[in-house]
Amino acid sequence: MSLINKMLQDLDKRGSRPGASVEPNVLSVPRQRAPLSIALLLGAVLALVLLGAGLFGWRHFKNAPLVPRAGVAAPPSIVMAAPAPGSVVITAPLPATPPVPPVPAEPVVTPPAPATAAIARKAPAAASDRDAASARAVRRGPSSSSSSADAANAANAPETVRQTSTQQRAESAYRRALAALQEARLGEAIGALEQALALEPGHEAARQTLVGLLIENKRADEAMRQLEQGLALDARQPALAMLLARMQIERGDSGIDTLLRSLPHALGNADYHAFLAGALQRQLRHREAVEQYQAAVRAVPQNGVWLMGLGISLQAQKRNADALDAFRQARAANLSPQLQEFVERKVQQLSH
Repeated sequence: MSLINKMLQDLDKRGSRPGASVEPNVLSVPRQRAPLSIALLLGAVLALVLLGAGLFGWRHFKNAPLVPRAGVAAPPSIVMAAPAPGSVVITAPLPATPPVPPVPAEPVVTPPAPATAAIARKAPAAASDRDAASARAVRRGPSSSSSSADAANAANAPETVRQTSTQQRAESAYRRALAALQEARLGEAIGALEQALALEPGHEAARQTLVGLLIENKRADEAMRQLEQGLALDARQPALAMLLARMQIERGDSGIDTLLRSLPHALGNADYHAFLAGALQRQLRHREAVEQYQAAVRAVPQNGVWLMGLGISLQAQKRNADALDAFRQARAANLSPQLQEFVERKVQQLSH
């Protein structure tokens, strides 16, 4: 039986005690304190209920975590409906100790202090900073090498532009010289060629044209100087070496040194070998002359002049049988009448 019913029953018992008599002339007046006492009791009970609910709510919210975790449903809120007017609501008293909330399936450990959370946040932040730094370093690597390459190209660009500009100016001067030659302006052509060589000393066409003009105009010294300068820059020019050696021979020099310097770059050139052989032969260097004549006739076997020169050097070395064979081959080739007569005498001389 509930506490409220028990209290009501006790009050009823005290109001109708046995043996209590009422005077007949005195009308019994109903007690005025009973309704007031019942209201006070109901108010006390309601206060106890509200106090218990407040205590339960305070403990519940005190123990609840500050941040709700995913997966844990919030406890359902209890809505107490207000009693309708005129109705009597009998509420069971709440126990002194509030009920323990249901235990979740997995115990949740709340971080003991915010310092741990700060450290946990700092670790991914530091890792993120390292990743960002690595990304910046990776991005900076190709950019740095690209910047270095661009700087090197920029440093070399003026030199390349300058070189290209110089070559273009030299070529332009050479073309002006050719145009002047077509109009028979010799002095202007020579000046333009000299300007082209001053800008680009390796301009072979300009140098050869200038040498030819100087030779035609009896300016041999200047022509030889131009040839020497050209060969000093590049000895791989057999034509210039032969021309310079010829001019040296005409002046009484042998020209052999000039030809020997460019000989490695003229291997297989039959004309060059034959010219060098004649220069050696004039200096009575017959053994070397034979080697050069043989190299020439290997390339052009039917050259009568070269075969004749080979026979002369072989005869000078007392190699008469080889010399006779060389003269016979020369006789069979096309020679001028004067050279043909010379070869016939040699054949008759060596045949006896």
